[in-house]
Amino acid sequence: MRAFLFDIGNVLVRLEFSRGLRAAAELSDARTEHEVLERINDVKVPYEDGQMSRADFLRQAMALLKFRGTEVDFIAAWQGIFSANEPMHALVRQLHGKYPLYLLSNTNCLHVDGLVRDFPIFASFTGGTYSHVVRASKPQAAIYEIACKTHGLVPAETFFIDDLADNIEAARKLGFQTHQYRLDRHDDLLAALKAGGWTY
Repeated sequence: MRAFLFDIGNVLVRLEFSRGLRAAAELSDARTEHEVLERINDVKVPYEDGQMSRADFLRQAMALLKFRGTEVDFIAAWQGIFSANEPMHALVRQLHGKYPLYLLSNTNCLHVDGLVRDFPIFASFTGGTYSHVVRASKPQAAIYEIACKTHGLVPAETFFIDDLADNIEAARKLGFQTHQYRLDRHDDLLAALKAGGWTY
């Protein structure tokens, strides 16, 4: 089987974390976006690693920020950090039906829920491996191995796309075909696919 494995943030969608931090700061005692992140980082990381429930994350994050809004307000800020990467969405539509498409992401349930709700392109994917579910994160080898086992992927026959060098290097060591993606150089990905004999 030949397949594609996609990262999400800054690949399928543009990640504008500052937008969510700014919205949270406006309803909290944190004075800056940096201070918001600094305050919640100790709960953000375990939440994305599957060590903390959604309810506990929301309760603790809101308490750490002294958040004055409602839980709905906080969720809206937390989920409102993404915008569509249209060139990649066009490519996914071309690949869909020709190859199995899967997701591999360091993420959390609130973000996954929002992404699936807000971006129809996620219906093109057969499945996904998420850090908060499997309790492993990129660039740890374990999360790639779990993805392979879960989806029946053969690394040498799977093209992995991610924006971070460490994640790409980890995948290469496991035998994946890889491409480090840049939002401003989408054509580099198209050239790499053609060079590798992939059709779209």
